[in-house]
Amino acid sequence: MPNFNGTSPRSDCRRAYPWSVPDPSYRSRSLWLDTVPGSLEPRPSMSRDEQVDVAIVGAGYTGLWTAYYLRRADPTLRIAILESEIAGFGASGRNGGWCSALFAVEPARLAREYGPPAAIAMQRAMEDTVDEVGKVSADEGIDCHFVKGGTTRFATRPAHVERMQAEVASGHALGFTEDDECWLDADAARGRIAVAGQIGAVYSPHCAAIHPARLARGLAEVVERAGVTLYEQTPVQLIDGRKVRTPSGTVTADVVVRATEAWTATLPGTERSVVPIYSLMLATEPLPSEFWDEVGWAGRETMSDGRHLIIYGQRTADDRIAFGGRGAPYHFGSRIRPEYDRVESVFVDVRRVLAAVRPPA
Repeated sequence: MPNFNGTSPRSDCRRAYPWSVPDPSYRSRSLWLDTVPGSLEPRPSMSRDEQVDVAIVGAGYTGLWTAYYLRRADPTLRIAILESEIAGFGASGRNGGWCSALFAVEPARLAREYGPPAAIAMQRAMEDTVDEVGKVSADEGIDCHFVKGGTTRFATRPAHVERMQAEVASGHALGFTEDDECWLDADAARGRIAVAGQIGAVYSPHCAAIHPARLARGLAEVVERAGVTLYEQTPVQLIDGRKVRTPSGTVTADVVVRATEAWTATLPGTERSVVPIYSLMLATEPLPSEFWDEVGWAGRETMSDGRHLIIYGQRTADDRIAFGGRGAPYHFGSRIRPEYDRVESVFVDVRRVLAAVRPPA
């Protein structure tokens, strides 16, 4: 049985992934980036003024998918992406690896606000998006370990059961079925993943586990091959209408897409528009087949539980458990710094939850 503090007799995650050691290598920033094939050497930065049809600021999922679909819609468009680090450096390449149809607002609440047809349409669009990511990955040869095994959310307290069963019932009342979301009793839930103390679970098939950095890096290569220009290590200092200013020149575009997400607050005039929230993760070493024989998790479904503090996990393609949770503090002024990537108190909490994933006694 592995020790879930990141160590075992065979390996030490802190040696393999030196979070606390200053290192200019992008691979040292996360397990995901460290296990991306090929080079992470930055692409050339912008060196002069440019004129394009569309300038996209940020080479995460938002920017890369925007470029992908714009180029497909009109192959003549001149598109440039400006990225301050490398494609997939931020949350797009460092997340829980869920390609999920879960929306931040329950369908029942959407139905109350906008009517049942709109709520159902939104949910179906989210579900279609999961399949679209899988299709594009397959069609474009992006090996991002996409496996649509669904997602399981465990209940460990009676209050969780009551709340989660009510959510399932409200979805069914709107017209969703057991094929969209269903309640599992304790035995059925344990048959999916052996989680200590669980007393039931909600299962939905509308989720896939992915390697997030492989998806981001692969998508960057795809849009480059399609003719999109991607400048890395090109920080944007100011977006002023149709002009995007960088230290080495200005891009003038007919349309500017701000795809900065968590880094939006670093741009002048946008400091209070987006609040970046840190969510930290741990990963085990690759675990032996004997462990998986007892724990299950054969479908690689993503996993969370019913607590209000968000936790999330997946079984990776190389048989690790990658697990994370919220709880890191907000930093005044929406600051984002490398030293904030490690908060030991949060890791302690995540380890404690992760330790519940174990064979039944």
